[in-house]
Amino acid sequence: MPTAADMYYFTYQGGDQQKPPVVLIHGAGGTHLYWPSEIRRLEPYRIFAPDLPGHGKSGGPGLQSVRAYTTSLMKWLDALNLSRAVFVGHSLGGAIALTIALEFPENVLGLGLLGAGVRMRVHPDILENLVNETTYRLAVEAIIALAFSPQAPARLVELATKRMSETRSSVLHGDFLACNTFDVMERVTEIIQTTLVVCGSDDHLTPPRYSQFLADQIPNAQLHIVPNAGHMVMLEQPKVVAEGLMAFLKEIPYV
Repeated sequence: MPTAADMYYFTYQGGDQQKPPVVLIHGAGGTHLYWPSEIRRLEPYRIFAPDLPGHGKSGGPGLQSVRAYTTSLMKWLDALNLSRAVFVGHSLGGAIALTIALEFPENVLGLGLLGAGVRMRVHPDILENLVNETTYRLAVEAIIALAFSPQAPARLVELATKRMSETRSSVLHGDFLACNTFDVMERVTEIIQTTLVVCGSDDHLTPPRYSQFLADQIPNAQLHIVPNAGHMVMLEQPKVVAEGLMAFLKEIPYV
């Protein structure tokens, strides 16, 4: 994978240069691999999927606030000379995408928000267990138990558990601190970009009511509740999410 501004990223460049570029922002403890191939290689679009600082193949420490992650991502975009894009974020990535839309609206062609919310409070027990090496595994298991629907294949859940367990405890703790302090409740109506809000019907981390609120408050938003999916909606129902994104991206003008 290439690198820019100390961040590794996956890129799919087989797409149409006349179509808007798409940036995929993963969630807490994730990497670009949390976006399945159906989305990372979404024809005919140019796709960019970075590993956030401290995640995957990106070096350095993880960060502890959405604003800090947003700053890093904007430096990465500058390094790529990518001035405008559609930002698609999952969970923490959705919080980053919302912040970009509020602070740098001129860079945002559209928003895709998966398993997101204007606030994303974290249970204190999870935060406490993430700090302690002896209870870190318990925290990961608790997160995974809340992240998938009962219909999710066991192998998918096992793989997600393995990937998250490989994330440094300091990085995952910082990610959940960032989620816990995120709050754009008073500003969400300022977002003017065309927005797709996606949520799994069985999402227990950011329940459907969070997505409904986003869709109600953002003037140009549409809501898609995906049946038989939890918080990891894009992993559980990749084809459904890819089709929804494709239909949404066709509505985004790019000149």
